[in-house]
Amino acid sequence: MDIKKKAKKKPKKIAKPKLVVNEKHKLELRHLRPSDYESVQKIMNMVFSKAFDGAWTKEEFERQINIFPEGQIAIEDKGEVIAAAISMIILYNDHGDKHTYHSITGGGGLPNHNPEGDSLYGVDVFVNPKYQGLRLGRRLYDARKEVCEKFNLRRIIVGGWLPGYKDHESKMTPQEYVNLVKQKELFDPVLSFQLANDFHVRRIVTNYFPDNKGYSSYACLLEWLNIYYEDDERIIGGKKTVIRVGAVQWQMRSVRSFEELRDQVEFFVDTVASYNADFCLFPEFFYAPLLTQFNKMSASNAVRALAEHTERMKDEMVKLAVSYNINIITGSMFEYEDQELRNVSFLCRRDGTYDSQYKLHATPDERSYWGVTGGDSLKVFETDAGRIGILICYDVEFPELTRILAERGIDILFVPYYTDTKNGYLRVRKCAEARAIENEIYVVMTGSVGNLPNIENMDIQYSQSAVFTPSDFSFPHDAIAAEATPNTEMTLIADLDLDLLKEVRRKGAVRNMMDRRLDLFRIEWLGKIL
Repeated sequence: MDIKKKAKKKPKKIAKPKLVVNEKHKLELRHLRPSDYESVQKIMNMVFSKAFDGAWTKEEFERQINIFPEGQIAIEDKGEVIAAAISMIILYNDHGDKHTYHSITGGGGLPNHNPEGDSLYGVDVFVNPKYQGLRLGRRLYDARKEVCEKFNLRRIIVGGWLPGYKDHESKMTPQEYVNLVKQKELFDPVLSFQLANDFHVRRIVTNYFPDNKGYSSYACLLEWLNIYYEDDERIIGGKKTVIRVGAVQWQMRSVRSFEELRDQVEFFVDTVASYNADFCLFPEFFYAPLLTQFNKMSASNAVRALAEHTERMKDEMVKLAVSYNINIITGSMFEYEDQELRNVSFLCRRDGTYDSQYKLHATPDERSYWGVTGGDSLKVFETDAGRIGILICYDVEFPELTRILAERGIDILFVPYYTDTKNGYLRVRKCAEARAIENEIYVVMTGSVGNLPNIENMDIQYSQSAVFTPSDFSFPHDAIAAEATPNTEMTLIADLDLDLLKEVRRKGAVRNMMDRRLDLFRIEWLGKIL
């Protein structure tokens, strides 16, 4: 019997999957911008509304970007932010392991951000739920590590809440829960992720999130150590914590030449520098004695002629700053360019560089007599003795300017002024005192005394130079570090402790900067900030 063999069927070939480039996404890692707020708000409300209070306010978000733009990181997909990380720098010993989320973040405004700190603190990480599974959180954590290394910080600290612990709270302690997660016996959406990104548990804390709507208030403080961190052990050139400032209460007197005035300037620079001061402040229009050369001109023509000496005087003061190893704030001088007369102060650093700040508000007198035009930019100056600001006379009477500078981290504000009457002087003084208290900074002010006969609009001056402090227990009882004898030519020297500013901002009897209601008001600067 013939048995026909069935032919073996050839196995079907399995088509290899084609490599298809995913065109659904176009991801880009970048820094956050103020214009990203709506996207960020939407994500935060989706992610945090159940356990917390949703998104930061727009004002808080913009402040985070303003004070530390490098630490605010976004991932965008085709132009829309889909994930972000918020961070700040802190000096960790100022807070320790027992802090809460609110105490360290200040409710979103990040008042504890300290550019001189040693640790990067992770404030928030959030990812649009539609993009879960793309490991965007890992990208953000890697970017944070780059920031930590770039700024030579010792560590990254994050507070990781334990969303999974609420299901085990009746059966085990938080320590037991954390150990089981570390051993991968349990999975926690937050802690497991952080451990996978090379963080280790530093401490378990209670009430880290006291208001997280029914979820466990326990959290882990986790730490990532920067193996590239290098201790700054420099004895020479390190950051100072006590700054010595000098102010020259300048006598107006007639001079016969530029050289004679220059010699007077050098005398006072030498005097202040002999006390090893870091700054020397001169008054507004200190070089007005040169107007005696032009007293036959009208007032407006005379100051334009005086402006021809400005560049030369600035160059001389740069040389003096280097020669006497002191930073000089040149009071103010006239600048006349392109038929525009402005009032400008120069910062002459002792490293040979210089910068300028224009007076933003010309007084009615300056406009009517001389035709002075106000500047349009506000600057924060970096120096080897800290971050400072300069406001010329009338500008200190506009509190918004000092607040903007304070939000950008200045510790000392210098105010050169020119006043001819006591009531004019008191306007400047009382506003300067208020600026020190409300912004928790030091304010140094100085003016000129004496008279210049036969010089129109510069006849007589009134001054009592002073250095003002915040008003709290760590400072003088009257919030005055030093003040000069009224209407007497002299120098004023004072030591300013920058650590005391940090203390009052964080632990003062009142905390003006920290306690601002950013949900109710804000200051919006429309000009240039450099």
